[in-house]
Amino acid sequence: MSEMKIYDVIVIGGGQSALACGYFLRRTGLNYMLLDEQRQSGGAWNHGWESLTLFSPAQFSSLPGWLMPESQGKFPFRKETIDYLEKYENKYNIPTTRSVKVQSVERTQEGFKLQTSDGEYFAKAVVSATGTWSAPFIPDVKGKELFKGLQVHSAHYRSPEIFKDKKVLIVGGGNSGAQLLAEISKVGQTEWSTLENPSFLPDEVDGRVLFDTATAMYNAQKEGKTLDTNTYNLSNIVMVPSVVEARRRNVLYSKGRINSITATGVEWETGEEEKFDAIVWCTGFRYATQHLDNLGITDPNGRVETTGTRANRVSGLWLVGYGNWTGFASATLIGVGRSAKNTVNEIKEYLATTR
Repeated sequence: MSEMKIYDVIVIGGGQSALACGYFLRRTGLNYMLLDEQRQSGGAWNHGWESLTLFSPAQFSSLPGWLMPESQGKFPFRKETIDYLEKYENKYNIPTTRSVKVQSVERTQEGFKLQTSDGEYFAKAVVSATGTWSAPFIPDVKGKELFKGLQVHSAHYRSPEIFKDKKVLIVGGGNSGAQLLAEISKVGQTEWSTLENPSFLPDEVDGRVLFDTATAMYNAQKEGKTLDTNTYNLSNIVMVPSVVEARRRNVLYSKGRINSITATGVEWETGEEEKFDAIVWCTGFRYATQHLDNLGITDPNGRVETTGTRANRVSGLWLVGYGNWTGFASATLIGVGRSAKNTVNEIKEYLATTR
């Protein structure tokens, strides 16, 4: 940056949550900018594995204002989702600067100073919308540093070819564990380690049904009621086509927990030792809020205390898209619009009182 410019709002991030904020900011007359660490549109979707899909049909996977075009498959593919996000950014002329990594955010008398890979940026209000993908979590399993084979977190997994003819342990009982097990088991020998026996949703239940169920539960809770219906466990595994196919091959079973990792494999909870060539960690993510660390408001998981999306301990700071603690279903394409709209309304009120 050649000169100091103070924006009304800077949004940190360029993925779906940042774009949803941009959609509503563009109608306010405020001077705003998205700072995106990525080299292209699409946010975390740029780093997903090649076969990754959404859980819902396109019409139920859209950001505010413009429906995602119909997919070639049952659910939109990763490349289709990236294409939609890129076209969405261009359609609404959302101002985005790439590739800029925000290293820290500091409170100033006028608002905030952002130290970045592109120098200093200044803003009266800041929205953090960086999600979780850049903060992969691997549990502290005894001996994991001893393993001489390949270790990969799902955040860095792309395709199964590197595991061809290898013996691979998949660790983690969520959707990513099931999906990576499904495709790696086609090219190599696999075992699955989970803390509990995996639970699967009925085949007909997709993300649209889950969103409707979660909405009903959310509204009931807000009204102080108990939802009197047979709802689904939203943490169970979604039976996307690849997982259904893996079930037909009888590979969707867990061998249980591991006690420790050795140089050549693992020791199971039963005491059995087994050799592996590779371990794939499908063990989730922390919140990617490292840029807020020096404000002293992040916990060990990267979470910040908020009321809605507004940070409780730093005025002028909002967090969007990190999960239900920043707004119901805010980590989803269909759900982030509501919290983005509320956030922008709060920012308008905040800036009106601080001018």
